[in-house]
Amino acid sequence: MNLVFLSDEDFNTVETLFTEFHAGYAVFFQNRTKSVAKSAKDYLHGQLFTQQQMNLTQYCREVPESEYEAMQHFISDSPWDDTALIKQVQNDVCHLLGDPNDGALILDESGIVKQGNMSVGVSRQYCGRLGKVENCQVGVYLAYANSHHTSLIDYRLYLPQAWIDDPQRRARCDVPETSTFRTKAQVGLEMIRAFTASGLPYRWVSMDAHYGEQPWLLNQLSHEGICYMADIPADTRIFLHCPQTEVPQRKGGRGRLPEKEKLVWAEPPPIEVRAFAQTLSASDWTRLEIRETERGWLIADFAAYRVWHAVENLPFAEVWLVLRRPVGGNGVIRYAFSNAPSDTPLHRLAAMQCRRYWVERALEDAKGEAALDHYQVRGWRGWHHHMTLTLLAMLFLLQLTLRFREKAPLLTLQDSREILETFLPRKSYSPKEFIQLLQQKHQDRLSARRSHAKKQKQRLKEIPI
Repeated sequence: MNLVFLSDEDFNTVETLFTEFHAGYAVFFQNRTKSVAKSAKDYLHGQLFTQQQMNLTQYCREVPESEYEAMQHFISDSPWDDTALIKQVQNDVCHLLGDPNDGALILDESGIVKQGNMSVGVSRQYCGRLGKVENCQVGVYLAYANSHHTSLIDYRLYLPQAWIDDPQRRARCDVPETSTFRTKAQVGLEMIRAFTASGLPYRWVSMDAHYGEQPWLLNQLSHEGICYMADIPADTRIFLHCPQTEVPQRKGGRGRLPEKEKLVWAEPPPIEVRAFAQTLSASDWTRLEIRETERGWLIADFAAYRVWHAVENLPFAEVWLVLRRPVGGNGVIRYAFSNAPSDTPLHRLAAMQCRRYWVERALEDAKGEAALDHYQVRGWRGWHHHMTLTLLAMLFLLQLTLRFREKAPLLTLQDSREILETFLPRKSYSPKEFIQLLQQKHQDRLSARRSHAKKQKQRLKEIPI
């Protein structure tokens, strides 16, 4: 059975498609006196082309007519502004995936392990990829997804408080002087607001439990008319009915008048959502098929109830509590809050709750197919430039995948990246050019050795004999 109907002509267009794609964004890589569009194309080519030791040295080894110094300047020092380019990427992603009824913004973070303390934002902090505290940089990312595809559309670098309090460290990495400490949730809300202000279509926002456990964020989204589906921890508390509250009267004639609101006497206290789940019987769950995956259909049992979110033992907001458990009743139950309308059907809530998978897929693809977590930059500008080029690379992979899927319905982003690796031009060498490449590689190696030796001597000085 033939599943691929791509022709020689299709593969012969790959280089032209890449050139045309880059040309559409070249204007964003120039200022009044200089254009770095050529270096942008080379860097993007390297991200899409190289899968082993993904760094500038390897890019120069593979990408025709590329220059190490030019690409290094482009990514680390060149003053091109990524803000307008990100807006254009968002427009183009929505042109491909935009859906006013089913489009979702998905918020997540990702840690990139780093050695030392010189790279911007690096600190010992929780790294979700490893599931533990590690020395890493943390980026907060926003993806756009419909029911079939996804792409990253925005990002922010999380700066720990220690960085904000260290002006010398910030100056060394060119962190803007106006930078202030913002939590990951505040950073995420900033991106959601910016996208909403653009007027591009979407229906709701999805996020994991780190964001879902912060009532102020959920309240702010509701206040701004934004529908959310937020995972929550199993120990989150709820009221099954809205309880009566009061400010108690002062007992006796002495002391300050009570000001804090409390539950009326005899009202039941809130319960944890995992305790509520234990009260459900088999008939309270509904088995639903959500979407087709590479391993068959995603099938799970769902339940949804209108409850009151409890904060500090008081009713905070009426929401949907959405519960999802694996088929068979065994395994971890997932919980989520949503401010979707009260008449939202269960299958709709279930589909919304499962949509968060796509940001994990988007981040995994960006790391595996576009070198999101491989870069040779330390400063603020370089980190942001690299992430912007990663968004651009993922957009091109998405465009190519959708274009070729007409003739290869099972085509994936990884397949498209392999097509690019095969059919984009590869650099050929004269002996002189290869010697120059080897010289750069050895210079990098020597620099790394000297850096490690310097750190080792410093550590030895701190260790008493």
